[in-house]
Amino acid sequence: MTEENKHVEESTVTEETAVEETVVESEEETVDETIEQTETDAKKDELAELKAANAALEDRALRLQAEISNMQRTNARDRQNAAKYRSQSLATNLLEVVDNFERALTTEVTSDDALTLKKGIEMVHGQLLSALEREKVTMIDPLNEPFDPNFHQAVSTMPAEEGQATDVVVNVLQKGYQLDDRVIRPAMVIVSA
Repeated sequence: MTEENKHVEESTVTEETAVEETVVESEEETVDETIEQTETDAKKDELAELKAANAALEDRALRLQAEISNMQRTNARDRQNAAKYRSQSLATNLLEVVDNFERALTTEVTSDDALTLKKGIEMVHGQLLSALEREKVTMIDPLNEPFDPNFHQAVSTMPAEEGQATDVVVNVLQKGYQLDDRVIRPAMVIVSA
């Protein structure tokens, strides 16, 4: 082998080695780029997951705040109603007493002792009505007013007299009462038909 052939052979080997090294370096760079791309994609996926979890937590926090606010409003309204209608049970129980006083006052008396007793009953009846009014319990006495099923309970009807409108209260059998805007006992009435 001549020097020249040796040189050519070495040159060929060197070129082949250089080409192989370039291919290996190129493959290593591709692998490195792939690894970097995979790591970047993994970080992007993790970031997207964290953002989605954060958005879900923020939504849940807003919903819980709204629920707490609704509960507070409901609780405040319930407390106001409890204070507003605290007298309802007592007033309902006392209405029978008022009815009995009114029945007693319709009795005709002639003796002085009976008149004195009736006067005492009138005073107690007045005090009881005043106490109920202070608690915002008011009487529903709908005589000659249009029938309203929200405030009246019709127990009977009567034919309307000439010139009289229909659906008008013509007789009150039992007065009704309301506490503020709540009816605690509707008036029992007879209505014209």
